[in-house]
Amino acid sequence: MNLFQQLRLGFRSLMLHKLRSALAVLGILIGVTAVIWLVAMGEGVSYQAQQQIKDLGATSIIVRSIKPAEESSRDVGSRFGISYGLLRDDYERILTNVPTVTRAVPMREISREVRHREHFIDGQVIGCTPDYFGMNRLKIARGRPISQVDMQGYSNVVVLAWEAAAKLFPIEDPLGRAVQLGTEFYVVVGIAAERTAAAAIGGSLDARQYDRDVYIPLSTFRARIGDRVFTVRAGATQLETVELTQITAVVEDMGEVDATADIIRALLQRYHKNVDYAVVVPKELLEQAETMRAMFNVLLLLIAGISLLVGGIGIMNIMLATVTERTREIGIRRALGATKGEIVQQFLWETVVLSGTGGLLGVLVGFLCGPTVNGIRQLVSTFLPEVWTALPPNIRNLEPRLAPWSIIAAFGISVGVGIIFGIYPARRAANMDPIEALRHE
Repeated sequence: MNLFQQLRLGFRSLMLHKLRSALAVLGILIGVTAVIWLVAMGEGVSYQAQQQIKDLGATSIIVRSIKPAEESSRDVGSRFGISYGLLRDDYERILTNVPTVTRAVPMREISREVRHREHFIDGQVIGCTPDYFGMNRLKIARGRPISQVDMQGYSNVVVLAWEAAAKLFPIEDPLGRAVQLGTEFYVVVGIAAERTAAAAIGGSLDARQYDRDVYIPLSTFRARIGDRVFTVRAGATQLETVELTQITAVVEDMGEVDATADIIRALLQRYHKNVDYAVVVPKELLEQAETMRAMFNVLLLLIAGISLLVGGIGIMNIMLATVTERTREIGIRRALGATKGEIVQQFLWETVVLSGTGGLLGVLVGFLCGPTVNGIRQLVSTFLPEVWTALPPNIRNLEPRLAPWSIIAAFGISVGVGIIFGIYPARRAANMDPIEALRHE
């Protein structure tokens, strides 16, 4: 009952100056909301990165072809241009010589114009095996994926990404119809389901769009397109030879990933004079992402804590003014027998009411983070479509994730700030001379 009376007395005292109290509450509200919203946004970005890494597989090792910084090649001085990257022999060596690898999935990738009558797109042609779809969690919305029979028969079949199918066949059913790649025609046997674009992960993996992918059998890719392709850089045409763009190796147990990656590096180093490959371990990226997430959250808390600090200074300012205005009241209470401790409690409860009210309102506004972001996203995509399409995929697809610990921490800090910044005004009120206080006009 004493606690309830203290809270009611503190609330009634603050209501004597409604605007001043409201402004102090607003400062705490903004600080608490900033903590919750910033952490929610950071958690959303971190969750995206971690999901993309998990999609790669915690037991996977990704080996990618990279062009050497110096334009050295296996065919130095050859009229056939430059040659670099992973070899089909590398794929066989990994399967044969690394006992912990249970399976490996090769792929070849190149940009090509894909055409159907008057409709065309600049697609990303992926030469792959049937295992590629399961490895990359690509679901088939209609039709079927590439099969082993397609691989063995060098079949001219193709699976289109969802958006590629929509652009090439705006009014027709794509299944069973043909698309043109170069001089060859390929029959559409399947349409992949929509897949969210993958943002770049550090400096290890580039951003990946799946909406314009065109999947054909890897054997067909080699037979119809080949390893040698012309590239245009800085206005100059160059012939490049790349056998495989990527090999994804899978092990049985996550504890074997690091050792297997070291073996693959040593194996490739033996047969590659130049560093024209990169070995990426998603497990390591996941650990780095979790570390970055913790550091990011600490940084956000420090930034948002500044808002709470400003709010606390506002509370101290208001309480000092309140003590000055209520000097006579303090003198009367002391004269009637109130102790210094009771005076301190009175003013501390008032600061707790101020900061607690601001904290509770800030928590309520904090829950509006998701709806607010979705509303802004809808407005921008509707009224500013050019700006919307120019935004990176990870911004367009960002979904804030409220962290329960941030809500508890923000409210606790707000009340703590109120108490800390209320101690000095409360002690100043308690230390007043009762006689001088009674004389105050």
